[in-house]
Amino acid sequence: MENLTNYNSVLTIAGSDSGGGAGIQADIKSISACGAFAASVITATTAQNTQGVLDIHAIPVAHIATQLDAVLSDIEFGAVKIGMLHSREVIQIVEKKLTQYKVKNIVLDPVMVATSGDKLINDTAIETLKSFLPKVDLITPNIPEAELLLNANISANNFIASAEELASKYKTSVLLKGGHLNNKRDLVKDVLFDWKTQTTNEFINTKVNTKNTHGTGCSLSSSIATYLCLGNPLEAAVKKGCEFVNKAIYNGKDKVLGKGNGPINHFNL
Repeated sequence: MENLTNYNSVLTIAGSDSGGGAGIQADIKSISACGAFAASVITATTAQNTQGVLDIHAIPVAHIATQLDAVLSDIEFGAVKIGMLHSREVIQIVEKKLTQYKVKNIVLDPVMVATSGDKLINDTAIETLKSFLPKVDLITPNIPEAELLLNANISANNFIASAEELASKYKTSVLLKGGHLNNKRDLVKDVLFDWKTQTTNEFINTKVNTKNTHGTGCSLSSSIATYLCLGNPLEAAVKKGCEFVNKAIYNGKDKVLGKGNGPINHFNL
């Protein structure tokens, strides 16, 4: 009899970026580049490019539920990455299905605030998302999103304490991304508070001077999910994910795609 081996599979639940730089497209590239098989459930489609988002079309909740049933009933996933969940109903169906199928290693990127500072989801959806966070294994907020979750300001002085406070409030591990901090110009610091071990770790990478950073948050959360799927403990998965994204930013810093902010270079093409 043949020796058969399962794919190491990661599911991404997120929106589609027609420009290919972020969302589902960035997730699939990251998962593939980091060594796993990517499956996807699409929550919304967007008409967007390197210059911005022109239109958003929400996928009907019933169809999202059917997508989830289709893949979760058939494929064994070592991890799940969750991106933009734009409404209370979408959050509720994702939570219901992931609980039903007893999914492990859930990494949630709480996409709530645009680069402009505008909120991307309404207050009802935000409150529903907050109630979902204790069910996931890791959240990866940037500072504006973390401020929304804590209802408090975050600076370099309380950066580490804020990660611990988020973890305590939502009973989950937190990777607080420091890209918005006005710290040393040549370094970027992220901090992980591991809820299970109650330990704090800092990850420092060299800042790359480029405008090609579209999709970094999506790529980071999906790469971490991939490394968890491959059997790495949380601290190692986060470290590898941060290094992967930093290298992808560096590899894409001098590339041109479109007229706006380009993507990172997942495969060093």
